[in-house]
Amino acid sequence: MAAGYAELLRTRHAARLLAGTLVGRLPNATAPIAIVLLTRAEGGSYTLAGGLAAVYGLANAVGQPLLGRAVDLYGQPRVQLPAAVLSALGMVLLTFAGIDPLPLAYAAVALAGVFTPPLEGGLRALWPDVLGREDRVHRAYAMDAVAQEIMFTVGPLLVTLLVALWSPAAALLAINAVGVLGALSVVLSEPSRTWRSAPREAHWLGALRSPGLLALLGSFFFVGLALGSITVAGVAYADDHGREAVYGWLMASLGLGALAGGMLYGARQWAGAPERRLRFIVALLAAGYLPLMLTPGVPAMVVLAAVSGVFLAPALACAFIVVDRHAPRGTVTEAFSWLVTTFGVGAAVGTGAAGPAVEHGGTAAGFAVAAGGGVAALAVLLTTRRVLTIPVTAPLPRDSVVIPCENDRIGAAEPGFRTGHQA
Repeated sequence: MAAGYAELLRTRHAARLLAGTLVGRLPNATAPIAIVLLTRAEGGSYTLAGGLAAVYGLANAVGQPLLGRAVDLYGQPRVQLPAAVLSALGMVLLTFAGIDPLPLAYAAVALAGVFTPPLEGGLRALWPDVLGREDRVHRAYAMDAVAQEIMFTVGPLLVTLLVALWSPAAALLAINAVGVLGALSVVLSEPSRTWRSAPREAHWLGALRSPGLLALLGSFFFVGLALGSITVAGVAYADDHGREAVYGWLMASLGLGALAGGMLYGARQWAGAPERRLRFIVALLAAGYLPLMLTPGVPAMVVLAAVSGVFLAPALACAFIVVDRHAPRGTVTEAFSWLVTTFGVGAAVGTGAAGPAVEHGGTAAGFAVAAGGGVAALAVLLTTRRVLTIPVTAPLPRDSVVIPCENDRIGAAEPGFRTGHQA
């Protein structure tokens, strides 16, 4: 399986784009825990920490599709780098202002969230031009999900290490400085500089006029809710056991589980419709969150965290393909950014809900929010399976309206991955 990923990374520009995107997204990936740790270090409550993290997530959710649409219209460099700098400045403001006065703290995290650059969606828009063949792009999506899990594994450990060596404020500054350098590496690359989105139909809804995409986004809102609630519940679990490092172990274990699942998923070619496969994977993902409510001792909890993460990367990799199949033409970055947005909104709701749940019902109640999110994500996919189905041979009704998909060359089920073109 590693040989297949190595082949992709040997392709010109691929390794640089993947590494730059991951480094550029590090501030976004670590922001919730960094905000929680900074707030707690300054004497703030779990509710305040969850509230600040929720505002960051909501602001991120607002900014991602807007910046994604701007990338589709104006190209990557003119949007990604200025956004990265502004986002970092928001976190710098939070670091020096702290949580008093509160309005300034909320304004700082909102600024950082709104201007988080849509590097994730931008990378997936670049893969078809960089890699060419459809099977290679499919594998790149799996590699992308695996690489994210490496980042989500290393990120919490890096934050806790920097906090232990210096302070939460220093950790926040260092991570955001590195993030700007990652974005700079991406936008200076040839594929990013020359990429242009496919021609698009002018429509105020943009990518959201696709019913299938809306169904997918609804499901992944709840996946984000589950992950966001685990951020707060994990800190509470670590406090219960008297060691901050326990949180890093839990998050790293969850990430390692997702890493293993993603490696196995990307090691083979999958037959059948990805929409059907996604329902099965999300069902297993939901089942993995349920045992976390048991909150056993640390060794057992670390194992449960790893099991709960196994199907996360496969779910993401499969979702990327589904987005590709349902995105209207000319909206590829925006469509992928909407997926990030639903995660952001869901994670914000999850962190906001888990704080009061922990304070009123204990740590197990915080993990119950995650379990409920997983079950709800599956329910959405089951109830919307009709709009997520793309007919292959069935004739369309005479009065039907076809929304041309971004990557569908002939209106059939399988994508052709023409997400953009080189200038």
